[in-house]
Amino acid sequence: MTDPILQAYREVEMAMERFTLVLHDHVDHLRKTEAPGSDKLHRMANGTKAMRDSASIYLSYAKYVAHGMPESPDLLEEDLQG
Repeated sequence: MTDPILQAYREVEMAMERFTLVLHDHVDHLRKTEAPGSDKLHRMANGTKAMRDSASIYLSYAKYVAHGMPESPDLLEEDLQG
């Protein structure tokens, strides 16, 4: 696949990682500042988990597309290791 597509994929991957880490840090902050059982803390903790899971699914497919949608998953693994 082309270098610009792979580079764009890597940028998205790094941005999603950063976003997930920032959300996690925010939830940690809320754990220290909000009352135990706080609705805000509960919603942000669940939202952070959902974003992490969604990002994983999205990035998995984006990686597949960025590598030219190989017919075999083994081909993608070889590209990633090579």
